Amino acid sequence: MTEVLIAGVAVADIVMQVAQLPRRAEKYRATDAVITVGGCAANAAVAVARHGGTARLAARLGRDPMGDLIAAALESEGVDLSLSDRREGARSSFSSIYVDAAGERQIMNYRGAGLAETLDLSTVPRPDAVLADNRWPALTQAALAAARRWGVPGIVDAEAPFEGDALRGATHIAFSMQGLSAYAPGLSVVNALARARAEYGAWVAVTDGANGVWYSGDAGIGHVPAFAVAVVDTLGAGDIWHGAFTLRIAEGAEEADAICFANAAAALKCRAFGGAAACPDRKATEEFLKEVAP
Repeated sequence: MTEVLIAGVAVADIVMQVAQLPRRAEKYRATDAVITVGGCAANAAVAVARHGGTARLAARLGRDPMGDLIAAALESEGVDLSLSDRREGARSSFSSIYVDAAGERQIMNYRGAGLAETLDLSTVPRPDAVLADNRWPALTQAALAAARRWGVPGIVDAEAPFEGDALRGATHIAFSMQGLSAYAPGLSVVNALARARAEYGAWVAVTDGANGVWYSGDAGIGHVPAFAVAVVDTLGAGDIWHGAFTLRIAEGAEEADAICFANAAAALKCRAFGGAAACPDRKATEEFLKEVAP
């Protein structure tokens, strides 16, 4: 099986489905709810595992009830947590999330306390690719250094806010639109991608939800459209995109093909409520791609 090392944050998500996002200091009632695993790296690890890869997650958790919930949920997905740090006395990260009738989400996150500063990846067996989120810059740098040492793709999920230096050494950088705007405020997508490609010497892209993905490769700027679906919940869709994209890169796919595959996985996730719990598996993603093929 293709192996991906995913480095970054893992949290617990308490997700509430509501008609409208709260705006006043009063009581509201949810129409549905779920408690699930969340966080950029953890969601991406679920996507890798469900799509047939071996997902090894380097994350930091406390030995507390939230940490127990996160670990149990990930292990039930087949995610390998042997590289993750679970610390006595630490408090794990968790989020309270509202998802409205249009599928948009509002997130309040507690970052945790007493967690590991970084992780030692020096003795980790060589994977086929590395994916790092940028929520934990020290680990992002360690993961990219390991990817260079192994000679495998080093991919960064570049969200806002982020430390620019943490992205150095990546072979692939996939920004969110908010992340790209924070990196290059006021620039067009084309100019911002060109600037990032020149600065980091990497293949770069930006995901923009229903507007698809723009990327800057050797042949210039390309665009892969998103798949039109009835959106129920966008929570975790970007993270699942990164997991699916990285797995296909690790399997040897060209970037445009990997984008198309990741777009399909993210679109299917958006059709169901529940954050990463609604991530499709490989069979569902491949069948969807056959259905929408011209």
